[in-house]
Amino acid sequence: MATSNVPSLLVVDADAETVRAASEAFQDMDLRLVTVPDAEAAVEELEGRGFDAILCDLSGESFKGFEWLKSLRRSHPLLPFIGMARAAGSGSAIEAVKAGAFDFLAKPLDPAEVRRVVREAIDCSRKGSEPVAIDPRNELAEESDTLVGNSRAMLDVYKALGRLSPTPVTVLIRGETGTGKELVARALYQHGHRAHRPFVTVNCAAIPENLLESELFGHERGAFTGATATRIGKFEQANNATLFLDEIGDLDLDLQAKLLRVLQEKRFQRVGGNEEIAVDVRIIAATHRPLERMIAEGRFREDLFYRLNVATIKLPPLRDRTGDIPLLAHFFLRRLARELGLPPVAMERGAIACLESARLPGNVRQLQNLVRKALLRSRGYPIDRTLVEELLRETDGGEAEAGAGRDPLREWCARLIDEAAAPGGTTAHRRAVEALEEALVGEALRKSGGNISRAADWLGLSRLTVREKIKKHGL
Repeated sequence: MATSNVPSLLVVDADAETVRAASEAFQDMDLRLVTVPDAEAAVEELEGRGFDAILCDLSGESFKGFEWLKSLRRSHPLLPFIGMARAAGSGSAIEAVKAGAFDFLAKPLDPAEVRRVVREAIDCSRKGSEPVAIDPRNELAEESDTLVGNSRAMLDVYKALGRLSPTPVTVLIRGETGTGKELVARALYQHGHRAHRPFVTVNCAAIPENLLESELFGHERGAFTGATATRIGKFEQANNATLFLDEIGDLDLDLQAKLLRVLQEKRFQRVGGNEEIAVDVRIIAATHRPLERMIAEGRFREDLFYRLNVATIKLPPLRDRTGDIPLLAHFFLRRLARELGLPPVAMERGAIACLESARLPGNVRQLQNLVRKALLRSRGYPIDRTLVEELLRETDGGEAEAGAGRDPLREWCARLIDEAAAPGGTTAHRRAVEALEEALVGEALRKSGGNISRAADWLGLSRLTVREKIKKHGL
């Protein structure tokens, strides 16, 4: 694993055309690219410095088929290995993954595909290798991602981590947005029995519905329009390893059924494929959604819920652990000052009290963003209450303590009423409803990546109704 903030990729191939194609594919990325011609030179590079991923042709004589890959997996178990070969079919991809490859690409390389796979490999490498510290006393160095807090609610989280990390059970992490679900998932993985294997992640809410099945299970060449090569899915990448399914509550019902089958039978088929692929995957899932209510409404499968809910870790919202806010604020001050290259500054007691009394629906993530903004605006002076109140007024969804700031919604409504009261003014209620509807539907479409089914689910409307509103507002 590389230690630099700039990701690094080792390309192992004697073919000048492939090396040129790889260099061109990453010319716009902030990436350190090192190329070597064969396995012997690759071993020397790997001994001399760390890499985040390796892209390697597997057809050369020095590789002896997949034997070199198997050897590399033993010496560098967390290094994602991406294999390449010409005229590679499904059989080659399966054998490469069985030997330990993170993914497999056909040559000549497609620039967009190789960028996608390398980005995923680097993300997997870094999330699996960057330590997550558990720090109830806030005494550890701020270089690590850290679970900070000594409140009773957080102590319960630490005890659950200690109890569940060494076991192979499926864990469901529940908590509001911004409470640190991914950090807890990484801590479970790093302290678990598969920490020597990769940590593969999928954000189920960030991938369009029509692509998510292929992302999870892979697809065969020709399975659908645009499927020009066999693709390895996340379940294959996580075989004998750990798969983190973030925002599991956003899966549609069809994919829920397919996920249930994998959990029950430990096998699946790629999209467009007929071969049953057996996998052994430790599942960690997370969601901020009310799954019990979704089950009652028919939007989440009850049998899948019980499969995922073998063990649960519930993360408390920040409002239930206000005593941790001073620890978190000082931790973020030190860490962000180092990251931004700024001198550390103090936060006055009045500023801390303001944060403790504020409504922070974005939880720890929102608190971190507030501290970052305060640090940048402080110009080296102590952060006082006035600055924090100003930032809270500017923050969407954030407000200072009661009475310390204006209400934008009330101000907007007041303007509408004033305009309606003027001669020739139009009805305020109709204007407000239409404006709010347009903004709400537009935001749901933006967050869902244009997925009308998912947007309709979030809005509590039918797909037909959402389509009508899209047409009505010209979205």
